[in-house]
Amino acid sequence: MKLALGLVAAALALAAQPAAADIAAPTAAPVRPEARPFGDPDRAGRDVADAMARAKANGHRVILVFGANWCHDSRALAGWFASPRFAAMLSPRYEIVWIDVGQKDRNLDLARRFGLDGIKGTPTVLMLDSAGKPLNLKDAPRWHDASTRKEDKIYNYFAR
Repeated sequence: MKLALGLVAAALALAAQPAAADIAAPTAAPVRPEARPFGDPDRAGRDVADAMARAKANGHRVILVFGANWCHDSRALAGWFASPRFAAMLSPRYEIVWIDVGQKDRNLDLARRFGLDGIKGTPTVLMLDSAGKPLNLKDAPRWHDASTRKEDKIYNYFAR
């Protein structure tokens, strides 16, 4: 009798497990070769000022992404941000500015203005409150591996 109950329990447990087709495969970073979020480097100062004005008016935070179109990690982060899941979370909370740093030799004054000691890797992702106070100076330079980070980890970082 115990054996029969054990077999029934095992069969029920097996039947309750999702089929292989129902299990989501790990999601790779959406590195899109066509993703070129970094525009005119000469506009970066104006873009930051505009984003700060919008943030102050609507209570949003600001994300400054210091990167470059040549950088696969910068493009991977842009791919995540453009996905419907991320866009729905980011849009009501953040103003995002993509700042072209060239070969880490452009717009360094903007990085220093917000407390960064230059740009060591791309992307460098700095979050500011609506008044322009940096919120993640310690973590900002650590995004140079954005293409290999897990989707949920990235999402949760910005959703906090």
